[in-house]
Amino acid sequence: MKWLLILWGGPVLFLTSWYTLSYNDISFGIFMLSREANDLVFQMYGNVLGIDPETIPLLVARAMIFDSFIVFGLIALRKRKAILARYRRRNDQSSVDAAARASDVSLSSAP
Repeated sequence: MKWLLILWGGPVLFLTSWYTLSYNDISFGIFMLSREANDLVFQMYGNVLGIDPETIPLLVARAMIFDSFIVFGLIALRKRKAILARYRRRNDQSSVDAAARASDVSLSSAP
């Protein structure tokens, strides 16, 4: 499971960092982090795919969100027993706390 998160999170972090730095032209003297490189990369992808280059970042973001839902769904599926146990413990504890508060109220209102 750790490797799944590393192999999914690494490229997502790398792509998001590159896009944020290059879109805002924070280049640190590196051409690939410049706005010109950002425009050039998306222009090339637009030419290859035959679509408008301005639509590509939105499509990539939507794909990353969809992939994230799949990854977190797989994690939830693998850890469903622990998640259900925690949920049941929390609900049982809240019902016990509510019963304790109700008994405190009834005792404090006694003559």
